[in-house]
Amino acid sequence: MPSPSHIGFLQFDISASPADNLHTLQQHLAEHVVPPQTFIALPELWYSGFNYDTLAKQVSETKAILSQLQTLCQKYQLILAGSLPSREDNGICNTLYVVDQSGVIAAFAKQHLFGPMQEDRHFTPATTLQAVCTEYGTLAGLVCYDLRFPELAKQQTQQGAELLIVCGQWPRARIDHWRILLQARAIENQVHVIGCNRIGSTDGTEFGGHSMLIDPNGVILAEGGDIPLLHHAPILPQTRQELQKNFNTVGPKPWRVADSNKVYSLARLIPTIHQAKQNGQRVVFTNGCFDILHEGHVTYLEAARRQGDCLVVGLNSDASISSIKGPGRPMNKENSRARLLAALGCVDHVVIFGDDTPLRLITSLMPNILVKGADWPIDQIVGGKEVIAAGGEVKTIEFVGDFSTTGLIEQIRKK
Repeated sequence: MPSPSHIGFLQFDISASPADNLHTLQQHLAEHVVPPQTFIALPELWYSGFNYDTLAKQVSETKAILSQLQTLCQKYQLILAGSLPSREDNGICNTLYVVDQSGVIAAFAKQHLFGPMQEDRHFTPATTLQAVCTEYGTLAGLVCYDLRFPELAKQQTQQGAELLIVCGQWPRARIDHWRILLQARAIENQVHVIGCNRIGSTDGTEFGGHSMLIDPNGVILAEGGDIPLLHHAPILPQTRQELQKNFNTVGPKPWRVADSNKVYSLARLIPTIHQAKQNGQRVVFTNGCFDILHEGHVTYLEAARRQGDCLVVGLNSDASISSIKGPGRPMNKENSRARLLAALGCVDHVVIFGDDTPLRLITSLMPNILVKGADWPIDQIVGGKEVIAAGGEVKTIEFVGDFSTTGLIEQIRKK
């Protein structure tokens, strides 16, 4: 397949009737002459909108809708992209699908769910986001609110993405943000951008339209207003290459962070956590010995981090481990264990404590969410009563796999 020479969008008002929305798409494609191999983006949840009452039914129809998109792509020699609800292992995601004549060629599930539209009550955020290499080049995708988080586009463009597709239901009240952020994502990542937004209104919210096609210099190639519109524009793939000959803002990825700085004293950590809460972050706390760091530890810590926005790990001191596990432990000294934990991307802060329990640490930091392994009954988790009394939550996480520091030590001794 040749690289696309045109990109485009179809903005329209999303009806409560899925059949009407599909008809709108079919009608526009039938009435407009669009060059072959053009990328056409559709709005977020273009088929049914944010109709939570029928969400389960929508999920059951997604496969059939994708098949109908494939048929349209075959008929008009196009590539179509728009989001639909999808059933994933961890729940229902709002997924931007890219479809061509052969079927689905890429999928990007929404990372950040928009609370004011109650998305977080009905959808599950994605846990991974990867650029996808296709016959048309490497693609990136964002869904609506994701546009406000520049690291998501940066991650995909550093993986080689050449075209960023954004579908949205962005309100008219913040349409200036939509326009500015689309241009910013194009400029900072040196990519072509398609942004397709809905028009019309639902439950008193007016949506702003102004879908846009933007080149890697931030030049607006085309922009819609607030009326139904299918529009496309030619692109020059060499624009990106020529721009990057002068300067490249995508390739450089220096590592200047000293992870050892994540290891805090309690006195220094208290104001840091206070500021995180002031910023609206949900602070998660867990604790343990983490003597010989293994896969079970890392999987557990990743799951803990997913519970909020900032993960604090309380680390037992050498003396406290010896009192708990005997004079032969720990195998690794506390500063070494802290350094290894700090190097994990899912860990934000490490603090060493020497008490028999982490109660003083927990009450000093008062996390929003206290996490322990599922082998602990919630009513026996140290600090649980205090966290709940302060309006927080206590959660337990199932261990994955048969991993044990004690077991590893025994294996080493036997060998």
